[in-house]
Amino acid sequence: MTLHWKVVIDSTDPHAQAAFWAEALGYLVEDNSALPERLIGAGAVPEAATVLVDGRRAWRDLAAARHPDDPFEEESGTGLGRRLLFQRVPEAKTVKNRLHLDVHAGPGRRDAEVTRLEGLGAKVLREVEQPGGTWSVLADPEGNEFCVH
Repeated sequence: MTLHWKVVIDSTDPHAQAAFWAEALGYLVEDNSALPERLIGAGAVPEAATVLVDGRRAWRDLAAARHPDDPFEEESGTGLGRRLLFQRVPEAKTVKNRLHLDVHAGPGRRDAEVTRLEGLGAKVLREVEQPGGTWSVLADPEGNEFCVH
């Protein structure tokens, strides 16, 4: 049996990170507003556990981006497929990632994709040329490294 999984990324601003990665990958920021509204109404969670993002109720410390073609749970808005979940942590990133994403732009599109991602807030760290290929190493707005092939 295969297992369902998601990539969870520590963040100081999960909503900004979810917005960046949704735009970078062509994903959607999850709309989980129905769940916290319902739980606040039932007295199960305090309103302080949430924030308003783009006029919608969202969890203060969690935000996710999901693939637009994958299924999602209607009741909570939670993606059931390819998904990046950003969780708030108190400390900023201080060392190199032990895990990173590779973004594949397609033949002849790497430079244009790097330029687009820079426009979203990414920063080019270095270009890599090896016998096996060439790629760009970038950092997202919080400094997490990723590669564009």
